[in-house]
Amino acid sequence: MEPLSKGYEHHEVEAKWYPIWRDKGYFKADDVSDKEPFCIVIPPPNVTGVLHMGHALTFAIQDAMVRFARMEGKNTLWLPGTDHAGIATQMVVERELAKEGVSRFDLGREKFLAEVWRWKDKSHARITEQMTALGVSVDWERERFTLDEGLSKAVRTVFVRLYEQGLVYRAQRMVNWSPEILTVLSDLEVEEKELKSNLWYIAYPVNDSDERLVVATTRPETIFGDTAVAVHPDDERYKHLIGKTVRLPLTDKDIPIIGDAEAVDPAFGTGALKITPGHDFSDFETGQRNNLPVISIMTPDARLNDNVPAAYRGMERFAARAKTVADLEEQGFLIKIEPYTHMVGHCQRSGVVVEPTVSMQWFVKTKPLAEPAIQAVLDKKTVFIPASWEKTYMNWMENIRDWCISRQLWWGHRVPVWYCNKPDCDGMIVALEDPAPGTACPKCGCTELHQDDDVLDTWFSSALWPFSTLGWPQQTDALKTFYPTTIMETGFDILFFWVARMMMMGIHFMGDVPFYTVYLHAMVRDQHGLKMSKTKGNVIDPLEIVEEVGADALRYTLVTMAAQGRDVKLSIDRIRGYREFVNKLWNASRFVFMNLEDLDEGAVELPKDDDLAPADRWILTRLGDAMLESRTAFAEHRFNDAATLLYHFVWHQFCDWYLELSKGALAEGGQRRKTTQAVLVTVLDQCLRAMHPLAPYVTEELWQRLRPFLGATPESIMIASYPTGAGIPVFAADALAMDEVLDVISAIRGVRAQVGLPPSQAVDVVVKPHESDVGARLLANADDISRLGRLANLTINENATRPAGAAVTIGTKADCYVVVGDERLAAEIVRLNKERERAVKELTGVERKLSNPQFLEKANPDVVEGEREKSEELTAAIARLDEALAALG
Repeated sequence: MEPLSKGYEHHEVEAKWYPIWRDKGYFKADDVSDKEPFCIVIPPPNVTGVLHMGHALTFAIQDAMVRFARMEGKNTLWLPGTDHAGIATQMVVERELAKEGVSRFDLGREKFLAEVWRWKDKSHARITEQMTALGVSVDWERERFTLDEGLSKAVRTVFVRLYEQGLVYRAQRMVNWSPEILTVLSDLEVEEKELKSNLWYIAYPVNDSDERLVVATTRPETIFGDTAVAVHPDDERYKHLIGKTVRLPLTDKDIPIIGDAEAVDPAFGTGALKITPGHDFSDFETGQRNNLPVISIMTPDARLNDNVPAAYRGMERFAARAKTVADLEEQGFLIKIEPYTHMVGHCQRSGVVVEPTVSMQWFVKTKPLAEPAIQAVLDKKTVFIPASWEKTYMNWMENIRDWCISRQLWWGHRVPVWYCNKPDCDGMIVALEDPAPGTACPKCGCTELHQDDDVLDTWFSSALWPFSTLGWPQQTDALKTFYPTTIMETGFDILFFWVARMMMMGIHFMGDVPFYTVYLHAMVRDQHGLKMSKTKGNVIDPLEIVEEVGADALRYTLVTMAAQGRDVKLSIDRIRGYREFVNKLWNASRFVFMNLEDLDEGAVELPKDDDLAPADRWILTRLGDAMLESRTAFAEHRFNDAATLLYHFVWHQFCDWYLELSKGALAEGGQRRKTTQAVLVTVLDQCLRAMHPLAPYVTEELWQRLRPFLGATPESIMIASYPTGAGIPVFAADALAMDEVLDVISAIRGVRAQVGLPPSQAVDVVVKPHESDVGARLLANADDISRLGRLANLTINENATRPAGAAVTIGTKADCYVVVGDERLAAEIVRLNKERERAVKELTGVERKLSNPQFLEKANPDVVEGEREKSEELTAAIARLDEALAALG
């Protein structure tokens, strides 16, 4: 057997195995199979650029799920694909064109879309490269794109059927409009931000009266779209004015005073409210109740239009605000200005303030779709992990509003509706196929038609992803086998954008939930808990990390830190730490292989129980525990628990202890050596298989080298069985006895490290067991204690007393006295006390901040959380220092 290199070379191993896995067809699933199906459809990355660390987390968790299911013998499908991402992709391409001084309007629709397709192809190639580098075991032959032919047919089919069922309709409604990207936005695409602004108090003269009705507004520039002033009908201050009119300031128009109990809060402002149905959601509803006209005063790019006085036409809305306020003040209408902080909607994509406006758009009637999706969760047909997200899902679904699905973009699924060109005819055709030339308008017979210019919201096609990707509307074998899918793993931030809508569409068109489980992971943040962003300079590029430390180290880090419901606080140092773990596994395997050179190939079997040494019995017992616990953790979706316990077992129990304990038996030769070799093969085989879903590359490379000693095995670890602990002998009492021995060695090593004893310096140790049977077990393993503790002399005595110059550790089964000398002992006590003083001083400062209400109220929440974590860390550090001082005192 060719010896392993002294260190793990991830570039060589990763480049070697991914093509083999793919070419051998290990990633493929069968459309027809007797095996239990397991299916995940990948949350399709947007073709806007490259993948970020959030995608890496998604892929690490999903690949762990998929590889585990495959090793469990299931018919496993992980279906890949990408999303056309209408707004996002169009914005990226438009920005690229703008660098050359070109706009999409200069190119025209057809040429612009050709540019976007070119961008899509480049982006898709980069995404595929990144996914391959991470080792994702997706079934590439089934890859889909939300604008491919099959999915386009599914989108049209859904639109037409919903229209025929009265669940898609066209209406003039108040919508969120982005003046930057010139399209309507759904409610979910609007980000509410707190802004410091003003309340402007404006006097509206009451006609045929000396009274002036004062209103308070945050948007004085929309005064030209006012069509009424509303007061509460029971407000004694204004009851007498209801039915009268006021002169609209800065204009020659009169508008009515109306009473509306639903619209007006008498305690807010002056209790009188300007009603602008064309530019405010609440005002639009008020206008509908009171039959008020709707006047739009904005152009699509948020400049004032011809419905305002000539002096303001063409002005940008915020410039118009300044002029309006100045003119109101000059003409005596402005009463006062008060500072006011409120929430204002911003376009999630462009960051500009959204302009509420009335527009003709296409909508989905969501309540009939939401009700069965709510019931499915109540009936536990779909469950959430963490369970706390169920309440959030329910709250949104129970208060859902109709979904605006049309977008004023060019990139996307074009609305499959054709309108009659004849003036004053509102005839239209909604169809699966484009109307043939000469098709007549169903209303007037005109044969000139034009298609709707708008495209559908990206999330409309994404909502069909679990069934459209499996071949719907055709009833394919893949659809019959894999729908409902097993689990939807994604970020909590798209619970409403995507998960809820997939639930609605899946149940409506398939008659069943789209997935049985929804697993929501948290956000990947930097080590301080701050959101990663280019402006903060804290972005960690997954491809750069893979290049530096390898895919296994990154994947293992992400899964280990992804506890259910908790954000991942990621640092380069943490990832490098798991690179060391991968290297530790590599070097441990290297040690094993070096000691198998005299072992004949073939299935290695564990010897009889009587031939197993205490250390063998201990590691086999702990191995069985670890394998059972890791499998249970995987089955329960506690992937971080599986990763953590395997890390602990491999590093601390197998590498730190058993490999050291095995050296004596390996050197002894004969049956002892053969027994130890068998145990080493057994433990390494089980560990590699258990770790494979988390670190696929290194485990495959090492397992292939171990295969000659495993007998009949599959040709890849990918399709080997996941270990369960079954068949591993258990020696509970012997394992507990060995734990006592290891505790003593750990105590000795801890003192050596604490006082800075060099490894070459042997020390005297006295062990005082608490019970005689403990002493007997320690005596039986005295050679191992002396060898691993680097001792000159070892005394084990129930009646022992503390020698001079000895540090002491108090254990649960025995106390250890390590003789280090009075001078070294005193110096270490001084050092630890100084370190403790510094920690206490720093903790006092942190606690002072956390007890300050102003700090808690005004500081960034991430900063506050960081201080709380620092407090916990310092408190734990002081406790450790106290423990160390107690040992030396």
